[in-house]
Amino acid sequence: MTRRLAEVARKVGVSEATVSRVLNGKPGVSDTTRRAVLTALDVLGYERPTQLRGVRARLVGLVVPELQNPIFPALAEVVGGALVQLGFTPVLCTRTAGGLTEAEYVTMLLDQQVSGVVFCGGLSAEEYQQLLGRGVPVVLLNAAVDYAALPPALIRDPVSGSRLGFPQVSTDDSAAVEQAFNHLWALGHRQISLLVGPADHVPSRRKAESFARLCHRTGSDHGGRIGHALFSFEGGQAAAAELLADGATAVVCGSDILALGAVRAARRRGLEVPRDVSVIGYDDSAFMNYTDPPLTTLRQPIDAMARAAVTLLVNQIGGGAPTPKELLHEPELVVRGSTAPPALAPAGLARV
Repeated sequence: MTRRLAEVARKVGVSEATVSRVLNGKPGVSDTTRRAVLTALDVLGYERPTQLRGVRARLVGLVVPELQNPIFPALAEVVGGALVQLGFTPVLCTRTAGGLTEAEYVTMLLDQQVSGVVFCGGLSAEEYQQLLGRGVPVVLLNAAVDYAALPPALIRDPVSGSRLGFPQVSTDDSAAVEQAFNHLWALGHRQISLLVGPADHVPSRRKAESFARLCHRTGSDHGGRIGHALFSFEGGQAAAAELLADGATAVVCGSDILALGAVRAARRRGLEVPRDVSVIGYDDSAFMNYTDPPLTTLRQPIDAMARAAVTLLVNQIGGGAPTPKELLHEPELVVRGSTAPPALAPAGLARV
């Protein structure tokens, strides 16, 4: 018992006497401290005293589509840390091969009566309807709902006519593509292609729309070829190979993993990066400064976005009305060694 008191006290930053008062249901402890002590018990794996088992831990679901893409662990780390500091217990839910789907995770979290959910990744119509119907506080972090695919009754309040939905925190995909395109255009590239995720992935769709507008505005003679792939190294390599065969001298990618696949595709064709082909990634994942060549990429402001998402969620949990607006954060183009002015077309490689 003494060891438990000491561990919990250290975790919360209070005295053992304060922890003892909480465990024995004594007065003289603020609600914030009481919740922090109970959360620490759960995190450290200690069983709550019988009289406190009815006090539900403040659980918050953090749903991510995968952990192989380094951007998701990075977001989860900041979100989880910020939640713990506020006395919440984060529950990480990630889709794995043969495991639960995101929709099944939503059902599980609702059964656990979570205080709220942060979604990093797409939200299907089914999941949207589940969460909206239960009134659970939700924030979408670099995620989006395809409102065009939803029935009108789910989008507008039938009484007030106001827009229904969840707060969103996102990187400005349009600004990101514009930064990358302008960088390559200034270097002299005119045969620029875009490589993004699946066509039904909303952030990828936004990038593609921005890219098409830029190509139209500049009169790009390459016609703005857009490739779609699964967010994987192999998917990036396969899709980039087609773009390179079509004459691209530069490829803007929707993730760093896709970009690394594009670099491999170039090398398989006997091309060098950046002498023959320039490649730009997206995320600025860990170790992108140490790849060969170091990857030029668009850095997402992970810390600012994750903390904004937690603030919006906690405000809802505290009784604040959700506002279905999107906070767009500006990315930063980090120029490294994978971009350079275009070389003359290598022999045998057609240029459009």
